[in-house]
Amino acid sequence: MGDNRNMILAVVIAIAIIFGYQFLILQPIQERREAQEAAQVERETGADAGSPSGEAPSATSASGAPSVNSIAPGPTGVMVPRDEALSRTQRIEIRTPALHGSINLAGARLDDLELLRYDATVDSPEPVTLFSPEGAEGAYYAISGWSGAGGAPENLPGPNTVWTQTGGDILTPDSPVTLEYRTGGLVFERTISVDGDYMFTLEDSVTNEGGDAVGLARYGLVRRHGLPGDLQNFFILHEGPVGVVDARFFDRKYGKMEDERLLQRSGTGGWMGIADKYWLAAVAPEGDPQVNAEFRVRGEDNNLRFESNYIRSAETIAPGQTLSSTAFVYGGSKDSGILTRYQDEYSIERFDMAIDWGMFWFMTRPFFFILDQLTDILGNFGLAIMALVVGLKILLFPLNNKAFASMAKMRAVTPKMQEIRERFASDKQRQQQEMMELYKREKINPVAGCIPILPQIPIFFALYKTVFISLDARHANFLYIRDMSSPDPTTLWNLFGLLPYDPSGLPVIGSTLAIGILPIAMGLTMWAQQAMNPPPPDPMQRKIFAFLPIVFTIIMAPFAAALIIYWTWNNFLTILQQYVIMRRHGTEPELEKQAKRAVARLRGKPVSPELKSHDTVGSTPEEKAAVVTDQVLESGPENAGGAGSETKDLNRPLESAPESPLVGTDEKESSDQPEETPATPATTGGNRTRSNPAAKKKRSPARKKPGGRR
Repeated sequence: MGDNRNMILAVVIAIAIIFGYQFLILQPIQERREAQEAAQVERETGADAGSPSGEAPSATSASGAPSVNSIAPGPTGVMVPRDEALSRTQRIEIRTPALHGSINLAGARLDDLELLRYDATVDSPEPVTLFSPEGAEGAYYAISGWSGAGGAPENLPGPNTVWTQTGGDILTPDSPVTLEYRTGGLVFERTISVDGDYMFTLEDSVTNEGGDAVGLARYGLVRRHGLPGDLQNFFILHEGPVGVVDARFFDRKYGKMEDERLLQRSGTGGWMGIADKYWLAAVAPEGDPQVNAEFRVRGEDNNLRFESNYIRSAETIAPGQTLSSTAFVYGGSKDSGILTRYQDEYSIERFDMAIDWGMFWFMTRPFFFILDQLTDILGNFGLAIMALVVGLKILLFPLNNKAFASMAKMRAVTPKMQEIRERFASDKQRQQQEMMELYKREKINPVAGCIPILPQIPIFFALYKTVFISLDARHANFLYIRDMSSPDPTTLWNLFGLLPYDPSGLPVIGSTLAIGILPIAMGLTMWAQQAMNPPPPDPMQRKIFAFLPIVFTIIMAPFAAALIIYWTWNNFLTILQQYVIMRRHGTEPELEKQAKRAVARLRGKPVSPELKSHDTVGSTPEEKAAVVTDQVLESGPENAGGAGSETKDLNRPLESAPESPLVGTDEKESSDQPEETPATPATTGGNRTRSNPAAKKKRSPARKKPGGRR
């Protein structure tokens, strides 16, 4: 009854965890997304901007250091369709093999960009939209401008400054465009060029035609209005502002930035941006100038704007002199090869850190490179995962072999250890001393089995991280999977698509019901991996371990298919590896015993005693007695010590035996030998009989059947 109560309690706790995860984590995220998509909020006011519409940002913050203030409000306070927002301003078309979009002449903003190499969804040929203009849902853009210092005129090139196009019609890798803007004796000329991938180069020259020296500081920023619609908010993934200043990488997630509101850094060189799981928008100065950088959150509630910016130290332009300055804007995918190439070509320090390598980056990066190479060789990301895991298993085989050899020695002395525990149950100190003596005699190190496993833990997490962040998993095919970065599309509850309905759309429990073929396969391999070893002696532990594969199947079902493939394949190879190691050490795996027992029962044959589990350490007296009784009944009377047992039929069904073998043995002993009178202990001389109250009692001529409980 107690075991059933514990099992019911474990089931209730597991269900509570599942529903709690749904209500407390998944549902609030979904509600926040829906609120942002449905809301039509007013844009920020001129008071929040700190300057009227069209006015440039100020050059200094309250501390006196150069700073970038907020952008002035757009022409309307209501969200409009993206196409309508694009039609409000004059634009220059962008056309490259990788990009399509336009440059907004108001502020020379990059606020319209589509990534032609990536489809938005598996079923749609529409490209991924990275940048969108202010006023549209999900506004996201990059700006490079100028801020004034000593002697600078008003109306410097800012977020809403309208530039004049002076050269070029369409921006392509072979044809740059030029812009011009004049104010207060200063002439700004900008040449914008783009390569065949995702890097824009903005070369500015500023000529001072006035009579006084002017101080100017160039800035760059990336700004996103609201949270991204595809925000995953997963604990091992970074999504939000990122940057490098003075060779130091730093980042913040959106949720943490909402709390902190402002994070500042200063140093030389670097870059600043905002990263999604697969995409990146970033700005960077040329070279290693002194910069002040910041992550900043503006607005409140549903009108939040997340900003990552930098501003260079102010430079003075004497009358008649010209200042040249170059900046870069990146808008594209987080492709490791491309980011590394830009890092070297443009000397953008640690630009490849835009990819979230994780805390085990020293392993994740080589795994990432190997996985990318295997994908190119094998032509499939799923096969590349499997090949990489096979290679790691072969590499780690010696460590696993050593770990199991140590655990095999520990298993061999388990009965002796249990005997010590029972003998010195009330004296823990003596118990520990006897254990240490046992380890010395048997030459066993109790932690030797764990040490070889420790290096494999970071390897496991690093490979898991690699598969999770890999861009190659997006929209990659494998078997029936069309997108390995999404969950398994099949579900058990509609017979994997045979029934015409989708239970995953049900409220609250829908995501829990989305259990596909891959999660079920993962759960089966997890169970098989547990079954390779004898079950825990404690009944409650056995039930908990038996329930874990079901729990993990439900928890892992919403994960990306690439992760489930990795986990399932890793479990399968672990089972094979453990089987080989156990066989090499002369141990029969428990899973093999279970398979043989199942085959024997299906064929209607009795299960041989050697296939039964003899590990009863820690079991209750009733369980121990039941195991011993089953062994005696299966082995036949000859093993019970009875004479003439050779004539017994060992394969006779249990119900046809008239009496238990132990009963027959006692009767034969009592009939063949005369009853002896217990000897009276001598009063003088000789050895005295050991005092045992139980031994003084006369034994009953008949014994209870061993099958009965005491």
